[in-house]
Amino acid sequence: MTVMRSVVLGYGSYLPERIMTNAELAAKVDTSDEWIVQRTGIRQRHIAATGEFTSHLGTHAALAALANAKVEAHTIDLIVLATSTPDNTFPATAVQIQSALGIHHGAAFDVQAVCTGFIFALATADNFLKSGAFKRALVIGAETFSRILDWQDRGTCVLFGDGAGAVVLEAQPQPGTNKDRGILTTHLRSDGRHKDKLFVDGGPSSTQTVGHLRMEGREVFKHAVGMITDVIEDAFKATGTTADDIDWLVPHQANKRIIDASAKKLNIAPQKVVLTVDLHGNTSAASIPLALAVAAGDGRIKKNDLVMLEAMGGGFTWGSALLRW
Repeated sequence: MTVMRSVVLGYGSYLPERIMTNAELAAKVDTSDEWIVQRTGIRQRHIAATGEFTSHLGTHAALAALANAKVEAHTIDLIVLATSTPDNTFPATAVQIQSALGIHHGAAFDVQAVCTGFIFALATADNFLKSGAFKRALVIGAETFSRILDWQDRGTCVLFGDGAGAVVLEAQPQPGTNKDRGILTTHLRSDGRHKDKLFVDGGPSSTQTVGHLRMEGREVFKHAVGMITDVIEDAFKATGTTADDIDWLVPHQANKRIIDASAKKLNIAPQKVVLTVDLHGNTSAASIPLALAVAAGDGRIKKNDLVMLEAMGGGFTWGSALLRW
């Protein structure tokens, strides 16, 4: 039996030039490098420059992914951008990236699932490609979370950073087993009852302002591990695989303690976990493609490796994607 799979042709990333260290933050708010590292694992984060927007970050990452895939921009007929920090209320920032790439055909749109956004975007593109509606897609996660932070709130401003990552996907026929290359399964979840635990206190319809990020950190931590392991176990059931089959776990880079606890609960060895939270902070929808680019770029993730992606974010939303590189 032949099935269509969304195969990764290439990857790319972009980080703003400016690095903000924990020491710099400690000079602004009542915190310390030791406190931040102990509780989150974060040592630094990148901050977008004045006049540098989410579309700029996403375009840089897309260009890097196209170059890595060795394909021309005009061969892309679908762009799905995951972001919670668009340039404008509308149009979609994906359309601005599409224009910057010189693409004038196909479709481009944003998806908003906060830190789970890249998984939602990946699943969306995968289903479009498998259906035959499109043939080649750019899936991008890009964020400028520095623009929605309250820099006086030490509980949140130390956590987040800016960046972008992207992958090029192509629909390809595969034999139809869990040995296929490409995306094998995706699992998406949402539960709006948890909105007040992680949200932005503004918006066009409610306050006519952008607002700032607000979070109940302990509540988020309490739910995260269970939600993450739930969707990963669903992926194992759907494909007949186990934790032993996984070559790499690429989690959303929110907090090292959450990542460590999730891997332990799933019996995934620490050496199989890709960690970039120390250098990037939490870049929301950009964190997974940024981590993928690091691990593929340094040679850890190789062709035919089985890679598990997972994330949990505001909403709450959470999800997993299992793919063979």
